[in-house]
Amino acid sequence: MDGEPMIQAVIQAGGKGTRLSAVTHDVIPKPMVEIAGRPLLAWQIDELKKCGINDFIIIVGHLGQVIEQYFGDGGRVGVNIAYVREKEEQPLGTAGALPYLKPLLLSDEFVFAYADAFFSLDVQRMLAFHHDHGSKATLFVHPNSHPYDSDLVVLDDDGRVIRFDSKHNDRSSYDYDNIVNAGFFIFHKSVCDYVPEPQKVALEKDVIQQMVDNGQPVYGYLSTEYVKDAGTVDRLQAVEHDLQAGIIWQRNLQKKQRAIFLDRDGTLNKYVGLLTQKQQLELEQTVIDAVKRINSSAFLAICCTNQPVVARGLCSIADVEDIHRRLSTLLGQGGTYLDDIVYCPHHPDKGYPGENKAYKIECDCRKPKTGMLTQMAHKHNIDLQHSWFIGDTTRDLQTAANAGMRKALVLTGEAGHDNRFAATPDITASTLLEAVEQILEQTEDET
Repeated sequence: MDGEPMIQAVIQAGGKGTRLSAVTHDVIPKPMVEIAGRPLLAWQIDELKKCGINDFIIIVGHLGQVIEQYFGDGGRVGVNIAYVREKEEQPLGTAGALPYLKPLLLSDEFVFAYADAFFSLDVQRMLAFHHDHGSKATLFVHPNSHPYDSDLVVLDDDGRVIRFDSKHNDRSSYDYDNIVNAGFFIFHKSVCDYVPEPQKVALEKDVIQQMVDNGQPVYGYLSTEYVKDAGTVDRLQAVEHDLQAGIIWQRNLQKKQRAIFLDRDGTLNKYVGLLTQKQQLELEQTVIDAVKRINSSAFLAICCTNQPVVARGLCSIADVEDIHRRLSTLLGQGGTYLDDIVYCPHHPDKGYPGENKAYKIECDCRKPKTGMLTQMAHKHNIDLQHSWFIGDTTRDLQTAANAGMRKALVLTGEAGHDNRFAATPDITASTLLEAVEQILEQTEDET
């Protein structure tokens, strides 16, 4: 947008940070807690600067003078910083300072981030999504390892936010997609109008929910990039580990990604033939630990599965997605997640009783064809040649071979006894965990 100012970043750094009191000792604010020798807030500014953002507004409150003394007007870190100051005795929550922003904003849109999140992402890609959808508020959303104590974001097929599922809800009677708000946003400045005067307000509950209720275009930008809460001692240590391991920078979608693709039936869940009901889904042994290992590595974990049950008329697309919600729920209860799930509902052979003729086609996505893999490669910027496919059939192995990927066979499910294709594995393992461990060990040796 020629002639318009570059988008600004607003960082909400006014919280007291009681969850980090064992580290801050109430002498520094939580955004100044050090990670690898630098304040968290300095890492945030540096990452946003890499994305071309040079103008910042920092909302300060408790011990805000420590932040102002360190960064000043931003000159020492090569940016411009203005401050919004909350009164120490009157904290305004996550959104109560929005009325103060409007006269300081240089353009119609701005980035908004919580100061207790460590992130590395392609902001321009997220901004393009925001523009393409005509969004007034775009939330960075992703799966996490603790959906059971997180507020979930419910999206429609286009990514529009339908509602929020509070962590206080009793979810024992239903399954869910593991999608949570990561605390990083792009807003149109009209968001400020939802808080007419400074007062204690919660951003998600009081502002974004109201926008959704009013029919405003609010979207979730679902990404595999690194945005993680560092607001507790354990999570702070986990972020520092990821930083030292190079995982944070690797997850930025400006870089080529590596993935471990996982077959579903017989690999992630126990093989029962044609699985048509979510009640039939039971995880294979070691799956929780295996997917956790992928989550803590530089690889993405993506399920890739043929589901001809749709074409055969045995269940609907909605039924398959219910099954995948069940899979997401079971993994989430175990503290792990898949970065994505892709499936093919087609089957080329006709003549089955009750078949769904709309899906009885010769497609490009049914394994061993590679359409699902190339779709995910485009979506997540994946380098297939440096990625793996783990499955329990020769069909999975042939799919990997056709895509130029490395391939692993697990001796669960059909254990390779389908004998349909000639491709042979690079790795054979008795369990999914063993296969993942071998892949990660081999990758470490190569680097």
